[in-house]
Amino acid sequence: MPSPAERPPLIALVGPTGVGKTALSIRLAQRIGAEIISADSRLFYRGLDIGTDKPSPAVRRAVPHHLVDFLEPDETYSLAEFQAAVIRISGEIRARGRLPLLAGGSGQYVRAIVEGWRIPEQPPDERLRAALFALADTAGAEAVHRWLAVLDPEAAARIDFRNARRSIRALEVVLRTGRSFSRQSRRAEPRFRTLLLGLIRSRTELYERIDRRIDSMLAAGLVAEIAGLLDRGYSPELPAFSAIGYMEAARHLRGEIDRDEMAAIMKKRSRTLVRRQANWFKAEDPDIHWIEMDAGALDRAESLVGRFLAHDDTV
Repeated sequence: MPSPAERPPLIALVGPTGVGKTALSIRLAQRIGAEIISADSRLFYRGLDIGTDKPSPAVRRAVPHHLVDFLEPDETYSLAEFQAAVIRISGEIRARGRLPLLAGGSGQYVRAIVEGWRIPEQPPDERLRAALFALADTAGAEAVHRWLAVLDPEAAARIDFRNARRSIRALEVVLRTGRSFSRQSRRAEPRFRTLLLGLIRSRTELYERIDRRIDSMLAAGLVAEIAGLLDRGYSPELPAFSAIGYMEAARHLRGEIDRDEMAAIMKKRSRTLVRRQANWFKAEDPDIHWIEMDAGALDRAESLVGRFLAHDDTV
């Protein structure tokens, strides 16, 4: 494993949902000659565009994006597959003389790269997995998560209780190996020399931006988007549809909630997500360079990247 100074550089842009990561990552990539690797698992799926605030095809032509629109909604993608893809893609980007810029809101995905996690390589047990999915179908995702919390509290604390797929994967590893998933996911030596840039806004401003974005998504046709996916035969219970907005839109289409209630639930879930994301990237973390999202944010980010690439020890 190379020394820290010899590791290839990686820029990672993090921050809560609605803070402005997408817009700033695009502008920063243009300035520093970077290509963007998405660490937002919601952007992996084709057809989930409005509810994920996915960058448009025109933007992706102007600034190359990777790990966007490469899965169908019913396909799965593990953390280990993501980690391997980032390692491969970042090498290809550097071979083109450009910088890899990892951007997204999935804290687990970013930490797995930045900290060099060892991802358990337990092969899938299809019978056990089917039984666990059947349990989730009958008793709910929360029941699976509660079971995981008993067997591996640390892993459960890192996984959203609504995400049955991740809870099931962790349970599968625990039940097959007799060892906790969390202990098998400990960090190794990182592969990259990483500059972590964190974007922040006041909580009040962030909530206002989230509310406006959800109103815009609904006006842009979010309900029609999920209706089209359901018409194509995709189940609303798929992990891909756990993204905020899709589950609520499906409930609205079934007549369970009206449009105003749908919007209110989306906004409430988004606030909860902001608080949960803060657990992955804490304000007091000395490895994160926090940037207030004001008129000078882009200039400060570019300056930090320049110093980082110059091996400035003050960064």
